[in-house]
Amino acid sequence: MKVITHRKTTYYLLAALILVKMVLHYCIINPVYDLHRDEYLHLDLASHLSAGYLSVPPFTAFISLLIKWLGGGFFWVKFFPALFGAGTMVLVWRMIEELEGGIYAQLLAGTVYLCSAMLRLNMLYQPNSFDVLSWTWVFYLLIRYIHNGHRRNLLWLGVAIGLGFLNKYNILFLVAGLMPAVLLSPQRKVFFNKYLYTGIGIALLLALPNIWWQIANGMPVMHHMAELTKYQLVNVNRFDFMKDQFLFFISGAFVFVAGLVALFLYRPFRPYLFLGLTYVFVITLFLYLRAKSYYALGLYPVLLAFGAVCWERLFSASWLKYMRVAWLLLVILPFAYVFNVLFPVLTPQVIQQKAKKFQAFGLLHWEDGKDHALPQDFADMLGWREMANLSVKAYELIPEPARAHTMVICGNYGQAGALNYYGNGKLPFALSFNADYIFWFPRMEDLQYIILVDDEEPDEHAHRFSTSIEKIGQVTNPLAREYGTSVYLLKDIKPEAPAGLRELQRQQIRELRAW
Repeated sequence: MKVITHRKTTYYLLAALILVKMVLHYCIINPVYDLHRDEYLHLDLASHLSAGYLSVPPFTAFISLLIKWLGGGFFWVKFFPALFGAGTMVLVWRMIEELEGGIYAQLLAGTVYLCSAMLRLNMLYQPNSFDVLSWTWVFYLLIRYIHNGHRRNLLWLGVAIGLGFLNKYNILFLVAGLMPAVLLSPQRKVFFNKYLYTGIGIALLLALPNIWWQIANGMPVMHHMAELTKYQLVNVNRFDFMKDQFLFFISGAFVFVAGLVALFLYRPFRPYLFLGLTYVFVITLFLYLRAKSYYALGLYPVLLAFGAVCWERLFSASWLKYMRVAWLLLVILPFAYVFNVLFPVLTPQVIQQKAKKFQAFGLLHWEDGKDHALPQDFADMLGWREMANLSVKAYELIPEPARAHTMVICGNYGQAGALNYYGNGKLPFALSFNADYIFWFPRMEDLQYIILVDDEEPDEHAHRFSTSIEKIGQVTNPLAREYGTSVYLLKDIKPEAPAGLRELQRQQIRELRAW
């Protein structure tokens, strides 16, 4: 009876933490902000279902389709990353149960998870939230297999890796770290289990449509990685990467550090040594490749589980029990202090007034290697509505009969996605020669007008295709990353314009495939 009561208590506590987490995600974004540029692209994938995309594998597209069916509003856009984060918390909870941890260990791990960068990660509709969930699912299944030996865990392992691959290729780094880690540990005997290879077959079967799409389209993921390395990863500082691993958890880092140390030194955790080795191998690989620091976040939920169990056992002595509350406060209070720095709860104007606090945490440092007035994610959430309104204004200047022969072309995927989100029903589907939009151009015969949205002046192509270019307006918010982006109405479209646009599209596709 006591066991049943204890389980009810732990699940009530878990439900309470999940409720807090889900509610928080609707309180941490000030209404002054729009959606993030990446969110617009991911939402547009729902209109073009495919086995693969330039930006992400196909899993996100199907979640976007579900969001679209649910109305596509702000609530549902934010719901799914929060849900994936809650799922990760549930798996941490279950891992602690497998390790025979108690309610305090679960409360400590849940509190650290809530009061960390995981909350920020789950704030945006990106593949990152499910990526962390899939990594945690892999670790959970391995722990379950070691604990009970059930072969079905190895089959589910294939499902977890396969779905993780369909969400984000980042999970391949986990696989790359796991293989040598297991080989160097007593758990290497798993390689003699035929069910492991059945699980690998399941993973490959799930990944096959996307692998085939990549091959059929000239492996555009390689071009994407080359661009990422050239313009973003080159600015990654390895020292900052390691520093961020601790900053992700603010004052709760002592929990995951305890878990990592225990995997190497604590005798009861010796069967799980391979998890500590996996952490070392994956972090080393990321350091070598100059990866972005958040790529490694999937490593930490499992460490939180082990660390929380360690602290619970350490505090089991009667004279140390009072430290349990102190440890929870040590996690919560510093997080409360930096809460308005980590999340866009403040208006941009107030952030400027508190710039020193943001700068102290390195949050004004962008991927271009420079400091700016706002954190990059926050600046990426401004100016989109204004841009869409200007585009609608341009569209309304076009005579009614000609609107069916109008194209909207944008300079980047964020602009195109934002126009499709805020201008839905008021504008034709916006396109771009950037990202996945390059594949979505329709037939362009009888083209009469073009609405051009770009952060640069109209180039020679625009002047070659049109004899009259009118500037409608520009984004006026100086704190928006899209500040200065202008909307132009191109009139008197020349007959050669459709063929010229089609050739530009083909040229861009050829470049994507010539990696």
